[in-house]
Amino acid sequence: MTKFPSYPVLLVDDEDTWLRSFSLALKSHGIDNIICCNDSTTVPEILAKTEIEVMAVDLAMPGMSGQDLIDSVSATNPDIPILVITGMSQVETAVQCIKRGAFDFFVKTNDKSSLVSGIRHAIEIRELKRENSSLRTRFLQDTLEHPEAFAPIVTCSKAMRSIFQYIEAIARSTQPVLITGESGVGKELVAKVIHDLSGRQGEFVPVNVAGLDDNIFADALFGHKKGAFTGADRARPGLVENAKAGTLFLDEIGDLPQASQVKLLRLVQEREYLPIGSDVTRKTDARIIAATNVDPGVMAEAERFRSDLYYRLRAHHVHLPPLRERREDLPLLIDHFMRQGCQQRKRPTVPVELLNLLASYDFPGNIRELRFLILDALSCSGDDELNLDRIKAHVRKNPAASRKVLPGEGTRLQFGPELPTLKHVCAELVREAMRRTGNNQALAASMLGVSRQALNKRLNKLRQMEGPEE
Repeated sequence: MTKFPSYPVLLVDDEDTWLRSFSLALKSHGIDNIICCNDSTTVPEILAKTEIEVMAVDLAMPGMSGQDLIDSVSATNPDIPILVITGMSQVETAVQCIKRGAFDFFVKTNDKSSLVSGIRHAIEIRELKRENSSLRTRFLQDTLEHPEAFAPIVTCSKAMRSIFQYIEAIARSTQPVLITGESGVGKELVAKVIHDLSGRQGEFVPVNVAGLDDNIFADALFGHKKGAFTGADRARPGLVENAKAGTLFLDEIGDLPQASQVKLLRLVQEREYLPIGSDVTRKTDARIIAATNVDPGVMAEAERFRSDLYYRLRAHHVHLPPLRERREDLPLLIDHFMRQGCQQRKRPTVPVELLNLLASYDFPGNIRELRFLILDALSCSGDDELNLDRIKAHVRKNPAASRKVLPGEGTRLQFGPELPTLKHVCAELVREAMRRTGNNQALAASMLGVSRQALNKRLNKLRQMEGPEE
């Protein structure tokens, strides 16, 4: 079973009784990767051998005092958040420790809930700092550490590459991820990539929660005890149990009823759940990834989706662009689906007309719709050339998705006080079309309403005007 957090929490106190009671309190709240140390002088040795996530240090200790230990650790390991544990009479000293680099301080009492919350908060801050550092490195160097993990996602889009870099940075976090995007953009595929990159030992367990009423939702996720209801002749583990040490993927989370949202909030916030018919809560270390094609923020404003659950799920957010915003991927995706459909048959040639036909189509069903169009066309084609009749018929049935918006229809070309020359306007149009299509000449030509040869001539003239790059 995966321990939380990834690196241990170090508790330092000379009182063994307090160490035991505090570690039990942390474990009851899902924090079970703990090192207890009753001799402060051995802390430097522990830090030399083990990477520590968070430290909690008592101020009043023999040998090396808490203050001296904080000064030492802050100098050698400034990234480790240090929580100061103090008695009622030492609050002033604790404040001085904060000024010298400690993360926070707490008064030692029998109620350890505030201290547990402080530890959890410090863990979250440490994870965020680690992710921000990773993101800076990836964006500045424009690199992917594991490009092979993204092989199932067919793209050459710069926007998608930025998303991949973000995914690599957050993959090993324990915090939930919310994936948003229109239907058919590949949200489950991205969730699986996040799981594969997370290094988690458990399984990837997907479940579509759309249309589930509260009872079915609770039974599916949390399971039930034997005899919990009529027909429950044996105990059944839920999907949360199946996802232990792994990832639980909840698709179409926006359709979840309010009662189920309350249960899910407890799972996300406290990492615990209650099987039906049981009065004993269970802990889980499953990482939760949720997805929706509806903006939960908008639903939260309309009070259809709990805002507290929304912000808990959105600890990390991945928004996938629709296919119409990454048209440069069309040639790659068409080739990919052609290969998929021609594994047991000869592959027909693809008419040049296909790209021109699809370049102005908005794909309301996104990549899923494109896959259907290509496989459907293949089923009606011979071995020589792909039959486009059914694709043309499909596009004609969806005129709203293929209508071109012309200047004057909701948008106007803007000019300054001096009108540009016709030559300058043509050059800018060509540059913009090439930018929007990721330098795909076939798509750019279709967008501009000219032949590919005509576009090529204009591009050559542009290169001659601009001269060789230095």
